[in-house]
Amino acid sequence: MFSHHDLIVIDTVARRGSFSGAAEELHKVPSAISYTVKLIENKLDVLLFKRLHRKVQLTPAGEYFVSQTRLLLKQMSEVKVQAQRIANGWQSSVSIALDNVVREASVNQLVADFYQQFPYIELLLTMEVFNGVWDALVDGRADIAIGATSAVPIDGGVAYRSMGELSWDFVVSKNHPLAKHNEALTEQQLIIYPSICLEDSARILPKRTTWLLNNQRRLVVPNWHSAEQIFIAGLGVGLMPTHRATPLIKQGLLVKKTLAFSTQDNSPCCLAWRDGVLPPAIKWLLNYLGDSEKLHQQWLA
Repeated sequence: MFSHHDLIVIDTVARRGSFSGAAEELHKVPSAISYTVKLIENKLDVLLFKRLHRKVQLTPAGEYFVSQTRLLLKQMSEVKVQAQRIANGWQSSVSIALDNVVREASVNQLVADFYQQFPYIELLLTMEVFNGVWDALVDGRADIAIGATSAVPIDGGVAYRSMGELSWDFVVSKNHPLAKHNEALTEQQLIIYPSICLEDSARILPKRTTWLLNNQRRLVVPNWHSAEQIFIAGLGVGLMPTHRATPLIKQGLLVKKTLAFSTQDNSPCCLAWRDGVLPPAIKWLLNYLGDSEKLHQQWLA
């Protein structure tokens, strides 16, 4: 209904308080400004300005129209800038999928540093479990995945960088019946207790599970924070990442146990991203997150 020029004229007249003042600022003659305002008023079928001697005054309808005009001008300016950024390889947002196993304390610093570098790009964070991290990359819900575990379950289109290996400890609550057993625990001793497992958040890819004996009941929880509370309460047994178990063991809340049989090996972890031409924000993040040693120390150690 109205051009960008129309909105500029209305805004300028409102700010300067006269047609002559607006004409001076816009390098027009006053009659051209007056004519433009009259056309807009005719389109609206309302009076925007009261014409006074050598000045104009906004009507109530004019005050509303000017407030909306300024919002539209701001939006139009932002659209232009954002379109230029995208044309130059910028993104309006960057999505990161974090495996629930990573150290949450490192997330806050990442967010702060990212927004310092890219104040106009939204950062979208999700917490995933097991294959849910890979699933987010495949489904386009994530640009980068931190802490993706196990082997890459997808073919092509993904690059990755090692984060080292994730080690596991078998733990029980300090109050659990097995806590005082000094000898290595057997399958027969363990199978009567539920195994605490995390629910894989994958939507497309096959789901994985944590340690589980044949015919053993599961106690399924959504994340490691919930799992820690269940372990401490003595409601089940199972494996926990060493970097999460160690503080709880030192506090005397959990007890690390040895087993008379082999459990799962250490899990390789990696930083993964969708391969191809990388926008500046993605390149910055990959450089910021660093090499394998830095990744391991910051997110898994």
